[in-house]
Amino acid sequence: MQILIPHLIKLITKMCKTLVLSSEYIIRTFQLAAFSLFPQEEKVRTPEMAVDSPAGVIIIAAVLLLAATTLACGSDAVLKLERLIPPNHELGLTELRAFDSARHGRLLQSPVGGVVNFPVDGASDPFLVGLYYTKVKLGTPPREFNVQIDTGSDVLWVSCTSCNGCPKTSELQIQLSFFDPGVSSSASLVSCSDRRCYSNFQTESGCSPNNLCSYSFKYGDGSGTSGYYISDFMSFDTVITSTLAINSSAPFVFGCSNLQSGDLQRPRRAVDGIFGLGQGSLSVISQLAVQGLAPRVFSHCLKGDKSGGGIMVLGQIKRPDTVYTPLVPSQPHYNVNLQSIAVNGQILPIDPSVFTIATGDGTIIDTGTTLAYLPDEAYSPFIQAVANAVSQYGRPITYESYQCFEITAGDVDVFPQVSLSFAGGASMVLGPRAYLQIFSSSGSSIWCIGFQRMSHRRITILGDLVLKDKVVVYDLVRQRIGWAEYDCSLEVNVSASRGGRSKDVINTGQWRESGSESFNRSYYLLQLVVFLVHLFARFL
Repeated sequence: MQILIPHLIKLITKMCKTLVLSSEYIIRTFQLAAFSLFPQEEKVRTPEMAVDSPAGVIIIAAVLLLAATTLACGSDAVLKLERLIPPNHELGLTELRAFDSARHGRLLQSPVGGVVNFPVDGASDPFLVGLYYTKVKLGTPPREFNVQIDTGSDVLWVSCTSCNGCPKTSELQIQLSFFDPGVSSSASLVSCSDRRCYSNFQTESGCSPNNLCSYSFKYGDGSGTSGYYISDFMSFDTVITSTLAINSSAPFVFGCSNLQSGDLQRPRRAVDGIFGLGQGSLSVISQLAVQGLAPRVFSHCLKGDKSGGGIMVLGQIKRPDTVYTPLVPSQPHYNVNLQSIAVNGQILPIDPSVFTIATGDGTIIDTGTTLAYLPDEAYSPFIQAVANAVSQYGRPITYESYQCFEITAGDVDVFPQVSLSFAGGASMVLGPRAYLQIFSSSGSSIWCIGFQRMSHRRITILGDLVLKDKVVVYDLVRQRIGWAEYDCSLEVNVSASRGGRSKDVINTGQWRESGSESFNRSYYLLQLVVFLVHLFARFL
């Protein structure tokens, strides 16, 4: 045995030297393998490749493997370094500053912020779905929940296992889920003494007998929910470039619903909870923005056809034809100043004050509302103007609470164009399909006006009926809302704006098609390399 030990030491030392001295060959081999897996990146080898591309991830992994080999062997070998910018290639001061700026961004930004993407399902047609919802992952391990997109409320909440009155099934063909705080290893209850308990814009927070920070919400349709707050992790995709997204997570406070009432109990449109996108400090946009994970701007584009779906991002969808109107300051909702309504270019005789907070609740943009609502003073002249415009093509009829028209001559194009004018010179032009719903067609078409009468409150609510088929931008930095007509089945360019400045413009359509797949391949390849590093170091 004493004779064998020196021979074994000598053999291991020789093997280590061989591996370390082959550094250039090892790295080049990994480089060629990376570009063979991702050939589209071989022609563009930028300094950012190591961060932004799958090939770069593999090359970095190769260097880490080499470093582990050197450390495990205890060798004094030197790792060969090369200049990223060759000596014979001179760069100007501007280029060098740009390079340093990119480096500083990678060095200083922690955690990584970018465009946060959420998928969209559902549709605006009240006879089909009547809501849009997204998916959110909560807890450790992450569990997925379907939650309604709601710009009219501030809190994200989901049904919990202890819920009373929560629906067990949904007619939306989705599997309902219930959050169990005892199953998530990272969940903790928010106590009454926690400052977050009273930081919400809404004032429904309270204290339960067992010292839990509790809430109780009532919605415009009479439904309600109550429960208590939980602090846990939210997981989401952060889009870094058009072809790269990273799986991110962040501490997040959300509601655990243990009681529901009204429409929230019915299976017809049942989802797992509400995705609050209001301006309050506990809303999704506020909690992620304060941690530097998302800009204080979000956008959506809701498809108006029967297939529904769309796009929702924490970031600004860039459209050159976007028009903006300022938000009314110091309001809990997204209030805007609607100034007039025109039908076929004729402004209706409506006192503009009925649309303002001076005489009521003003005008609110709300994705949690399926239709659109007008106060009495505006509803009657609006319906009369539409009826006058189509009187020669059919007759008015009433279906449930809808004002409808049975059209015997012509189609939907006989209905007039409607224009909503807002402060700042912005207009929202609604073609017939943007404010009508078709009910049936048997020899004649029955078209129903989606605007409803709001008799008990002086409030105007612009819901999914008029928000669909548009890019809508909620810019909380500049305190404004913008919109532009758009086909929401197409790709969009998104900018992560911070403090009024744009960061990166990302084509989310390209990312949806290829980015996730590329990231997953890189992730699993990196896992394989890390495993080899540990295995190799262990045996040496």
